[in-house]
Order: sequence, then C-alpha cells, then structure tokens
Amino acid sequence: MKSTFAIAAAAAVLTLAGCQDKATENAAEGNAVASAPAVPPPAGTEWVSTVTKTADGGFLIGNPNAKVKLVEYLSMTCPHCAEFGQTAFPPLRDKYIQKGTVSLEVRNYVRDPIDVTASLIARCNGAEPFLPLTEQLFGYQNAMFDRAQKLTQADQQRIGALPQDQQFGALAPLIGLDEFARQHGISDAKLKTCLSDKGALDELVAIQKKANEELKILGTPTFFINDKMLEATGTWESLEPQLIAAGA
Repeated sequence: MKSTFAIAAAAAVLTLAGCQDKATENAAEGNAVASAPAVPPPAGTEWVSTVTKTADGGFLIGNPNAKVKLVEYLSMTCPHCAEFGQTAFPPLRDKYIQKGTVSLEVRNYVRDPIDVTASLIARCNGAEPFLPLTEQLFGYQNAMFDRAQKLTQADQQRIGALPQDQQFGALAPLIGLDEFARQHGISDAKLKTCLSDKGALDELVAIQKKANEELKILGTPTFFINDKMLEATGTWESLEPQLIAAGA
C-alpha cells in the first residue's frame, strides 16, 4: 500500500476532505414519466435480499439485470455518505430495488487509514452482511470520530512503524472497531484475518485507483446511473428524479 494510507494520515478523517459539501448541491430536475412495471424476482426470493459481489469489487443489491443500474462510491469516514444512507436508502430500497427496476452497487472509496479499517470490517464476511454492516458502521461514525480525535502522535508513530499487515489491526481497538466487530458477530480471530488480508486491501486500492484515474471522482458520495456520473447529487431529493427519468 502506498504512503497515502500511512497511519500518520489518520487525522485526515477529522478534516473530512473529499466528502462533498451538501450545501452546494441543487436538486436535479426532470420531467415525470410513467412508472416502470415491476420485475418479479426468482421464486422464493426478494430483490432486496439478493446481494452479489461484482467484478469491480463492489456489492450489488437487487436485480442484476435491472434497467437502472445505480452505483454509489462512498467513504466510511464521510458524514454526507452516512446521512444519505439514513435518509435515502430506505425509500430507494422499498420503492425501486424491491420492484426490480433499480439495482444499487456500493463501492468503497477509501480516503484514510480509519476508512480502510472500517471498510475491511464491512467486507469481512462477504456479500450478504456487507450493506447491513455498512449501515451500522455509519451509525457508529460519530463515536469513531470521537476516539480518532484522541489518537496521539505517539499512537500514530507506533502503528506506522508496524508491518503493513499489522497496522489496521492495531488501529481498530484505538477507535473502538474491535468492539464494534464483536458486537456484530465477527470473532477476534476473523477480525484479525480480515484486517491483515492483503488481497482485500489490494482490492480497495484498485477500486480507489479506478475511481480517481478513470472515473475522475472528486468526492463522496458520487453516483452513476447506467455508467453516467451524476452532477450535484447527494440527497434523495436530487437522486430520485434522475432514477425516474432513467426508467425506474
């Protein structure tokens, strides 16, 4: 992992750099169109409980063949991402994903060591628990920030001197993520494995690299509908009209 993720950068979480300023956003406008018919899921299943991992390293909930494919790049240390999850995910899930006309793929965009640690935990048990763990980690975000503010220079230097595969495991207890993992069914042994998993770390780096170099993402949350990046979109009020216009 490059020095971008050195433990000394942990304080970056407090500046919230790269998290889009919601105050600058304008609601998207669009003409109303007829609602698309529902797409029934396979017998005995529901689209809202259908979660798969994608070739791009994200996790997709809903109909993989939905007409409207929504992709969200989010950061675990972005308050606007947490707010969007709280306010927008329930209507998105209940009105559109459940209907089978919209799928949501979530891709982690890691910005700092705390973000990496939280993302590795969210991804630790694979596809099915990823979205619930992400929601719960957003709920823990303020407590995580409070603990991060108490990190000392000595803490950062000590962890930064460790081998890379030990750094995130050493950071987790300082910000309460070890306790969070236990409370959400991840054993200490499993947590240690996930936080030292080079393959998982490389995957997060690859997602961020593509986002930066190919997609030119400037902040989080960032959304795409059918591979088109959405402008000035960070609230449900600005996103829903664009979903409808795309045929949701």
